[in-house]
Amino acid sequence: MKILTEPEAEQLLSEYLPIAKSILTKKIEEAKTFAKKTKYPVMLKLISPEALHKTEFRGVRKVDDPEDLKREFQELSTLAKKKRFRSHQILVQEFMQGREIIIGLKKDPTFGHVILFGIGGIFVEAIKDVSFRVCPITTKDAEEMIEELKAKKVLFGFRGMKPVNINFLKKILITTSKIPETHPEIQELDINPFIINEKTGKVVDARAVIQR
Repeated sequence: MKILTEPEAEQLLSEYLPIAKSILTKKIEEAKTFAKKTKYPVMLKLISPEALHKTEFRGVRKVDDPEDLKREFQELSTLAKKKRFRSHQILVQEFMQGREIIIGLKKDPTFGHVILFGIGGIFVEAIKDVSFRVCPITTKDAEEMIEELKAKKVLFGFRGMKPVNINFLKKILITTSKIPETHPEIQELDINPFIINEKTGKVVDARAVIQR
């Protein structure tokens, strides 16, 4: 088994799904150039094979301007040294606005690959508001998965929030459910979060476990 880091998992997914723009670097000047081109705010993430759960040690930072970027970039580099990571880089990523959802795949010994969909973010394990289907799914399956969520109001519009692009979301779920057809080696895939808004959406973080 091999665990793919975020950039490796996103590279695999980029053939199928929209991915948030990013660069991987150890140089502050490259980070500044990317942020200026992409426009602030941007996200910084500490990437290492030894650091798969970045939020547990504050390995993800949002930066709003060049001064922020310089300070947080240095802090993440120092953090990597304190943690004694053998290798690390910093991912500089465009900031996406919208609702956080989770989309996952898992290879089940009985059913084969199944797809998971639910409300995402750091509280996903606490909330456990998810639905499952055997891959690949149809449009009807995708609609039912969305309807099954207890917190579906978050997607359909709530307290003045605009609804997300539901047709786009259904296409993303269907496309993801077909990925195992070309990548049967995937044992687990977690896209958390996929950030979606009233127009579009992108993969913002992902990890995968593949059979070597």
